[in-house]
Amino acid sequence: MKLKPGQLALFGGSPAFAEKLHVGKPNVGDTGRFLRRTKDILDRRWFSNNGIYVQQFEKELCKLLGVKNCIVMCNATVALEIAIRALELKGEVIVPSFTFVATAHALQWQEITPVFCDIDPETHNLDPKCVEKLITKRTTGIIGVHVWGRPCAPEALAKIARRHKLKLMFDAAHAFACSQGKKMIGNFGQCEVFSFHATKFFNTFEGGAVATNDDALAKKIRLMKNFGFSGYDNVIYIGTNGKMNELSAAMGLTGLESLKDFITANKRNYQTYRRRLERLPGLTLAAYDEKSKNNFHYVIVEVDAAKAGLTRDELVAVLQSENVLARRYFYPGCHRMEPYRTEFPKAHLHLPNTEALTQKVMSLPNGTAVSVAQIQKVCDIIEAALQNAPAIRKYLRRR
Repeated sequence: MKLKPGQLALFGGSPAFAEKLHVGKPNVGDTGRFLRRTKDILDRRWFSNNGIYVQQFEKELCKLLGVKNCIVMCNATVALEIAIRALELKGEVIVPSFTFVATAHALQWQEITPVFCDIDPETHNLDPKCVEKLITKRTTGIIGVHVWGRPCAPEALAKIARRHKLKLMFDAAHAFACSQGKKMIGNFGQCEVFSFHATKFFNTFEGGAVATNDDALAKKIRLMKNFGFSGYDNVIYIGTNGKMNELSAAMGLTGLESLKDFITANKRNYQTYRRRLERLPGLTLAAYDEKSKNNFHYVIVEVDAAKAGLTRDELVAVLQSENVLARRYFYPGCHRMEPYRTEFPKAHLHLPNTEALTQKVMSLPNGTAVSVAQIQKVCDIIEAALQNAPAIRKYLRRR
């Protein structure tokens, strides 16, 4: 496609999209079924405290994930905090810096030091060889993150954890309904934490869950998410309020009924992007293992500025001017956010792969709200931008 600079919004043309095209616009299941459940909740007048919809939702999640226990919560950050506390982590815990800041905050909030580890530039996940080098006498655990829903070397990390007598858990915020081979995410480490936030491909408006095959750990987490109550007026453990409400559980049940449709739409969109973008210079799409299950929610593009003619940030600027709200991920890395950049000012010296990737990666819109025709138009914009790279770069640098 050949477009002159004047036809791009950056140079005064009309934006390609009248309405903003978002990354992570919520998927919604059958609204009729959801509204019937909502009416039932209102009629029952039981809105929280382990109602029938929460109980049913947890059972369906266990069935889907093939786990013994799945404890749903108000959000994934609280779920992380409770899981960390239930595992009795302390001192230092090894985590990637290439993750959403909640992973680090959940530790720091409890006065546990997150030790930032570099990633494998191919998988974008924790590099097990780097993990082992960071273990000290103060290390009590490892938190792996399944970035883009791709498994974070669970077997290699499990061997390291066993060898050094460390706890191992996973932030699986990206990885709901994903697997490594035939083993579903949710079955690795001592536990795994899912996010059901509205920006995820499967949502409960706001929510999260901890999956575990450890019954004793599950019992402890259930106590902790409900103030430590065992029975009506018997508190036996310290806890907080992490409960999911009935309306969120109803949304979850409704979404589970459409889960295959969500994944089908995501995969169709991902494949459309791949067909169009893989032939363009300097662009590499994150690939998914067809032998494993994936939700295909994340359309991740690495931009090689030397080959593309534009940096990632310049390409994002072009897209956003056209009302395509592409996003930088996970920019600039947790180690460059507060309080970590003040506490660990030299962390970047030990994170070369993380530093490089945060400058290259962008995410493109996906989900049931995005059509193939819209994706074709997004790809047209990207192709036109690369073809007009010198003029765009000159304009942006002058602006």
